[in-house]
Amino acid sequence: MHDAFEHAVILEKLPLQIECIATFGDSLLVGTRQGHLLLYSVKDGSGDNKFEVELRSSNKLFSKKAIVQLAVVEQLNLLISLSDSVVSVHNLETFALKFNLHKTKGATVFAVNIKERKQSSVFDPSPALELKLCVSVKRKLQLFTWRNGEFQELEDLLLPDVAKSVVWSKDSLCVGFKREYSLIKTSTGAQTELFSTGRHLEPTITTLPSGELILCRDDISIITDSEGRKTQKQTLTWTDTPTALDYIEPYVIGLLQRYVEIRTISPRALIQSIELPKPRFITQGKHMYVASTSNVWRLIPVSIPMQIQQLLQDKQFSLALMMADMVVEPEKEKEKRKESIQNLFAFDMFCQKRFDDSLQLFAQLETDPTHVIGLFPDLLPSEFRKTLEYPTPPPPLTAGELEKGCVALVEYLTQKRNDLIKSMEKADIVHKGKNRDTTEETSEADVKAHKNAMHRRQIIDTTLLKCYLQTNDALVAPLLRLKENNCHVGECEKVLMKNKKYNELVILYQTKGLHKKALDLLLRQAQKTSSPLRGHQRTVQYLQHLGCEHLKLIFDFSVWVLKAHPDDGLKIFTEDLPEVEGLPRDKVLAHIEQCAKQLTIRYLEHIILIWKESKTEFHNMLIKCFRERVHLLIREYVDSLPEGDEPVPPGSEPGELGELRGRLLFLLETSKHYQAQHLLTHFPETFYHERALLLGRVGRHEEALAIYIHILHDTKLAEEYCQRNFNEGRDGSKDVYVSLLRMYLEPPEISGKAVKPNIAVALNVLQEHRQKIAIAKALELLPSSTEVREVYAFLLSVLEDKEKKRKNCQVLKSLLFAEHLQIQDQRMHYQARKIVLTDERACRVCHKKIGNSAFAYYPTGEILHYYCCKNMTSPPDSEHDTPRHSPTPEENLLQSRY
Repeated sequence: MHDAFEHAVILEKLPLQIECIATFGDSLLVGTRQGHLLLYSVKDGSGDNKFEVELRSSNKLFSKKAIVQLAVVEQLNLLISLSDSVVSVHNLETFALKFNLHKTKGATVFAVNIKERKQSSVFDPSPALELKLCVSVKRKLQLFTWRNGEFQELEDLLLPDVAKSVVWSKDSLCVGFKREYSLIKTSTGAQTELFSTGRHLEPTITTLPSGELILCRDDISIITDSEGRKTQKQTLTWTDTPTALDYIEPYVIGLLQRYVEIRTISPRALIQSIELPKPRFITQGKHMYVASTSNVWRLIPVSIPMQIQQLLQDKQFSLALMMADMVVEPEKEKEKRKESIQNLFAFDMFCQKRFDDSLQLFAQLETDPTHVIGLFPDLLPSEFRKTLEYPTPPPPLTAGELEKGCVALVEYLTQKRNDLIKSMEKADIVHKGKNRDTTEETSEADVKAHKNAMHRRQIIDTTLLKCYLQTNDALVAPLLRLKENNCHVGECEKVLMKNKKYNELVILYQTKGLHKKALDLLLRQAQKTSSPLRGHQRTVQYLQHLGCEHLKLIFDFSVWVLKAHPDDGLKIFTEDLPEVEGLPRDKVLAHIEQCAKQLTIRYLEHIILIWKESKTEFHNMLIKCFRERVHLLIREYVDSLPEGDEPVPPGSEPGELGELRGRLLFLLETSKHYQAQHLLTHFPETFYHERALLLGRVGRHEEALAIYIHILHDTKLAEEYCQRNFNEGRDGSKDVYVSLLRMYLEPPEISGKAVKPNIAVALNVLQEHRQKIAIAKALELLPSSTEVREVYAFLLSVLEDKEKKRKNCQVLKSLLFAEHLQIQDQRMHYQARKIVLTDERACRVCHKKIGNSAFAYYPTGEILHYYCCKNMTSPPDSEHDTPRHSPTPEENLLQSRY
């Protein structure tokens, strides 16, 4: 409770019995039971709540009977009274009777409705003030409207009982009977029963500025709208049954048997009780007065700033905000005052552990998030938190309260974070636009604002992480992975380490670029069996994503993985990721050779076969590695053979030897990027198959074929070799079959021994591959003793092939000549057409005149600028078609000058 009003005695122990009061300006009207009308002037005195009261007029002849009711219409200078059961209208200044409303004989109560109306123009003749009067006479309501200086009658409304109280509510009348309230529409007369008056039986009604009604039922008041619908879920509860009600924003004033009680509707609260003996009447205009039958008091509102101060002390923040709207001051000062009250309100709700309501209000006020976070313990550094000021120290929180508060804080901070990111993005767009238009550099104020925003984001993100650890630690990792994550490294490192969140700590280091710290932590945790980071897999994944800018870190921390887990260690350098594929392969190869030489072949095979590496040095290196390993294994294989057994064909050996040698032969056969001449010196004579492939690569076909035919004795391999290396367009390879014939017909000495020619096989080769062999050279190689019948089939096939080729050439020549004639005929046809180009002829594309420009003429008769037809998709179909853009076919184009 607080003091909303002070009271001062205006009249005390009046010898006449007061029946009603009214006020206007600084004047007070008192109607008595004796029929006297007293007019008092009430002016401020010298001291606080001291008034100079002067009786300006005492009209003893105003009425012969008690003055039951008074109403002042100051705008029209009227005084309306009810006395001797008749409503009369007087002059407000002289109290002279203007007229009596004789129709109202038997009246018990009346109600006045004054409505100010804005005139549409200066020529609008209708009155600016609308005055309506309702008089209750027995069981009907008489309605009047003020026009042309008098009350004109309207249609009467019938009642079920005698009205004891009547109040206007917009275009309706609320009528209080002895037992109930009703609402009557003045336009239709329709009645709506509301509810009973209770045990008290006496109706008590007042209206709010909005047109709502406050109706009393015993010791409670119900609030309805002008249609009779309840507008408030709760009711006003008085300490006793009110005998009269009035409203002065934001207070409802009720007159009780011994008190004047002051309450508010929202929030519902008892504000003040003023002890006065038997108050019965209340009225307000410029001032508010309360009267008993012999005394009159003025209710003096306490200044609003003082009320607000009292309300804040009593923590009545909602009411304080209502009062702040009523303060007459500049708008900026008012907003500042309201913001201060709301901040206090939000802080008080936090102290009451109403975290959701408190943080929602803080969000609406756009309070600095740092001050909100500081309300919670251990979320800000202790030294920084001490610098924050609050009305009182924030309350301590239990574990349960802290968790509940952190849930609300997460929602608040998430919204703040999103708003801050959007505002920064918007500021960046505006700033870039200014720089583009004015080439101005970033101002110092912009830089400072950006720094402040980044600092707030850092505090928010760090606090979010701490809240997640207390409420839902599964959200910590997603927060740290965010691209816009601005967590403070030192604070987060400390809290994550304290909570043993090593996985999240690695993510923090990774997003902040602290890769060495992350890898050190992974290395330490890898050896601990109870750690979530135990093992080497996380280190492998981490190193795979670093990229070539962190090559030294990759090499340093891959050593222990390569040595302890070679297969997984190799994945650091062979995973199909852009970061891995972009590593410098020569340096990676050197590193693997140094740390895990056994992985060299696998790495080289991966970059050559999977990543299609074409550099010669890598291909040479892989072949050398294969040779070295095969050379060692082949010795072991030969030594292990039983006496008299021959080695199996290369690549078919058992175990690792066969696998490696097969891969070596495949590489020598398919790769086009190794230096065969250089590698020949590394392959001894025992590597016949490998040497044959290398010799073929450098064009020494006869040496290669000699190996296949005379050393390996495998004619099939020799023919396959010729098929692979034959190329009619290359000098070194177009006579490879001639070399094959020579090896059969003129064999070289092998180990100093002469070898007999193999004429049968040679003739077979000659027959099967005659189209790939130079006939003259082949015949020169045949021994002079060769009989014609032996080569008859060969020569016959050659002649048939030649004749077939000749006929095909003749047919082709004829077809080409016919096509040539057709084209010439078409050219002559188009050249014979006459092109008429007038001065008015315009291009269909650009609509400009052709003039002396180069032009294109189409078979359709369309003429376009030459430069316009270049971008056409197809020629125009007719003169009425619009051409589509793309290159024009040459046969439809005739280029010329006019």
